[in-house]
Amino acid sequence: MFKSRFMPCQACGASVDRSGRPRHECLPERRTDFEMFGLRDEIAQLEVEVSCYLATASGRFSSWLAARQVRRRS
Repeated sequence: MFKSRFMPCQACGASVDRSGRPRHECLPERRTDFEMFGLRDEIAQLEVEVSCYLATASGRFSSWLAARQVRRRS
């Protein structure tokens, strides 16, 4: 098996030349995208949990109260 000189950056996932070239600097946007990709399962689960909460009596009350507060400010 051959060893590639390009390896992914552990912080942003970019393909980085490891042959001794100048150090790689992660772009903030790429790092954020990479972190969000790593959290995709947890983000999806949060959406499910919020939906489940809003289906409960407490969730319906919280939703009603938030809508009421928004109307009062208008």
